[in-house]
Amino acid sequence: MTNPAPPENLIEARGLTKRFPLRRGALGGISGYVHALQDVSLSIGPAEVLGLVGESGSGKTTFGRALLRLIEPTSGSVLFRGRDITHVPAGQLRGMRRHLQMIFQDPYASLNPRMTAGGIVADALRLHGLRRKDRVADLLELVGLSADYADRYPHEFSGGQRQRIGIARALAVEPDFVVADEPVSALDVSIQAQIVNLLKHLNRRLGLAMLFIAHDLAVVEHVSDRVAVFYLGRVMEVAPARELYANPVHPYTEALLSSVPVPDPARSRNRTLLKGDIPSPVSPPSGCVFHTRCPIATAECRAAVPPLREIRPGHFAACIKRP
Repeated sequence: MTNPAPPENLIEARGLTKRFPLRRGALGGISGYVHALQDVSLSIGPAEVLGLVGESGSGKTTFGRALLRLIEPTSGSVLFRGRDITHVPAGQLRGMRRHLQMIFQDPYASLNPRMTAGGIVADALRLHGLRRKDRVADLLELVGLSADYADRYPHEFSGGQRQRIGIARALAVEPDFVVADEPVSALDVSIQAQIVNLLKHLNRRLGLAMLFIAHDLAVVEHVSDRVAVFYLGRVMEVAPARELYANPVHPYTEALLSSVPVPDPARSRNRTLLKGDIPSPVSPPSGCVFHTRCPIATAECRAAVPPLREIRPGHFAACIKRP
């Protein structure tokens, strides 16, 4: 499978596959598998932001967690700075985790309610044996919070402020790569832009590479250098952000982009309406997994999985019907 990668990779997934077993009762045998990821190959370069979009259940969060070894892949490999970390023992992996961090979706559930904001950030420093003097105050101010907030507990903050604490915790150990798993979806619309702009600022100031997972395509376009489109555990299309939004190739990408609201009531847009629901990942369709909803699908699409091939320089799509 062709790997749509920038010339120099910080972190890379090669043929990453993840299947979750389904069991009959607590002690029963395996009755099937949830195919969360299927042969995914993607790379992210230093200081690059890769946006990841797709419907719920498409495998976006599973991919982010598999990159960080928060879940173990069924097959395939993850390389960090050229080193295969897929089977690194837990003891060695802990030391590597300071370079690989995560910003979680729910800014309240991901914070310990019994610890202060300062304690949450300092705990990351303590676990990795890093200098703590004045570092907590600097980190809080870096994410737009006053150092005076260090003694407050999570319930005393708004949702946006709690997410800033989560970001400060992730940055405390000076990582090279961060997975931002829908970091604004649980926030009010008025706060979302602030957090997105903060992440973009940190990317530029710190040279921070990032996998930015989101449903909002407008947000992804604003923050990402490249965008990958997922559907039912497979990559449908990958391209530089401007190129993908201006010239989508895959029918699924076209449908996603046509659903983005246009802030002009006088401007019309041709909508691509997809019929039916996303198939079950327990029994994904044969061939191209999108063929059951694709408006241009043929018998050939049901017969074989289309390879992810380069359509234009840096622009890859998995569709045999498009040149």
